[in-house]
Amino acid sequence: MALPLVAPILIPLLAAALTALFWHRPEVQRPIGLAASAALLGAALMLLARTADGAVLVTQMGNWAAPFGISLVIDLFSAIMLVITGLMALAVSIYALGPASIERDRAAFQPLFHSLILGVCGSFSTGDIFNLYVWFEVMLIASFGLLVLERTREQLDGGIRYVVLNLIGSTMFLLAVGLLYGLTGTLNFADLARIAPTVENQGALAAVGMLLLVAFGAKAALFPLFNWLPAAYHTASMPVAAIFAALLTKVGVYAIIRIFTLVFAHEAGFFGPVFLAVAVATMVTGVLGAAMHYDIRKILSFHIISQIGYMLVGVALMTPLAIAGSILYIVHHIIVKANLFLLAGAIRQETGSFALKRIGGLWAIKPLLGVMFLVPALSLAGIPPLSGFWGKLVVIRSGLEAEAYWLAGIALAVGVLTLYSMIKIWNEAFWKALPEDGPSPLPWNARERLATYAPIVVLGGMTITIGLLTEPFAALSIEAAESLLDRNAYIAAVLGPDAPRLAEIKP
Repeated sequence: MALPLVAPILIPLLAAALTALFWHRPEVQRPIGLAASAALLGAALMLLARTADGAVLVTQMGNWAAPFGISLVIDLFSAIMLVITGLMALAVSIYALGPASIERDRAAFQPLFHSLILGVCGSFSTGDIFNLYVWFEVMLIASFGLLVLERTREQLDGGIRYVVLNLIGSTMFLLAVGLLYGLTGTLNFADLARIAPTVENQGALAAVGMLLLVAFGAKAALFPLFNWLPAAYHTASMPVAAIFAALLTKVGVYAIIRIFTLVFAHEAGFFGPVFLAVAVATMVTGVLGAAMHYDIRKILSFHIISQIGYMLVGVALMTPLAIAGSILYIVHHIIVKANLFLLAGAIRQETGSFALKRIGGLWAIKPLLGVMFLVPALSLAGIPPLSGFWGKLVVIRSGLEAEAYWLAGIALAVGVLTLYSMIKIWNEAFWKALPEDGPSPLPWNARERLATYAPIVVLGGMTITIGLLTEPFAALSIEAAESLLDRNAYIAAVLGPDAPRLAEIKP
């Protein structure tokens, strides 16, 4: 069983090493990168097939029995996240063959890109909180390199802000790990879930939980720890911005869901209201920030923040429906948000600028591009029958069932403001006439155009598919949510069937 579980880590590790070996040979790096991304998607799909019935796959590295060694644990939630990571890696790898690909590859894009994917896959696979910290640091180093790839003043400024706040988050994370070990004597997720409810000083344990919330919140760009994201994402090249938008904040969200449904589930009464307040503040702050900007990249960056709030509702309410809604929303959002950043790059190629006030007239000359933009844009706003509608519907319904009517109202209002921002992009870039002093389109060839539009079309098709054929995706999300809440099954899979069972806890 070890090799299938190690494959999502081993594949990007080998890709990073091989592409670094051919540092000045972009023509060799690219096929290696594409093959690795496709292999990662294939390996993740096999894990998804093996966990679709709720099974929890476990391997102990070095044959050290848990909780003393390093555990790799793949349940359905982990498998879903690995599949979507493989899909995004492949889509962005193809897109990165577009304009300026040679310059990026010579600047070490390929090794850094696969190192980032390595950190993401490690985070989704680990069953140990210290190793989660290690994988976070792998992501931080690789993402900083990708962010300053072109070495412009704007990128360096954004990169410094990005690193400073994330280093503060990392320090808080490491501090929390040390305190957690001191309170429980273990760092294994399953062992923590077993021991945490029995800790005598529950107040200290709750304080550690708050430290972890701050650390993960910084990674996920939660309110008020989001400043690094709009300061940095708009400076990156579009392939980098797309993979960042798809995955970086979602690793923070994954960590929150994993830890607070497994280790701190017995403290749901304390953390639930905290998560609700943070979720609402994150939704509102992000959407208002998007509404005031007229740069496509900044609008999309603020909307990443806003949509993270929807994903927190599940862990705040801690019901199967709410968590299923969060998982379905994560999948939808990763696809849609990455696609919107890819489209932003295409719009810039066709117009010469990201600034909405300087461009226009695209609908008259590029109507297909307009259709490609409308699909993810309307999905982000939650317009039926696209994927975003179902994600928002499940989240809002879970709020109504929990009698949190005010939460449902705010979620609907944020959806309306999201639609306003998408309409603003549409009106400025596509509908209005091109200004007389507007910039000229950037040059690109047929191969670069194909590499740019192919992943956009595929991701748009996936958004429509999830919207029209929602049932299997919703069923998978519900199964993953139920698996997350079945802590005894997770503990038994990792520690063995003889591990003590937890008393059933009602959040």
